Amino acid sequence: MWIMISGPYATGAADRAARAANLAALNRAALEVWRKGHVPVIGVNLALPVIEQAGPEHYDAIMLPLSLALAERCDACLRIGGASAGADREAELFRAKGKPVYRALKEILP
Repeated sequence: MWIMISGPYATGAADRAARAANLAALNRAALEVWRKGHVPVIGVNLALPVIEQAGPEHYDAIMLPLSLALAERCDACLRIGGASAGADREAELFRAKGKPVYRALKEILP
């Protein structure tokens, strides 16, 4: 399965170091999903290089729309971490389509 890892990136992250810590948590979860035999996908990892090229003033126009477009291609979602309106929207997209939304790695079978 292609599993989107959804969680906070910028929400509650007051500085670059906090955002990096959030991204590291997403990437750690992705590694565990990979180890279970699935393809992990993180919208932030797709969007950040595009935003870097477009300029930070385009963050809102790129981050969530690109991540939601990517979610359309995935089979399931792993929602991790704390509050995040963007991650909640990603998870809701999966629920609306009847696709699984996992809340813990242990719920994902190999």
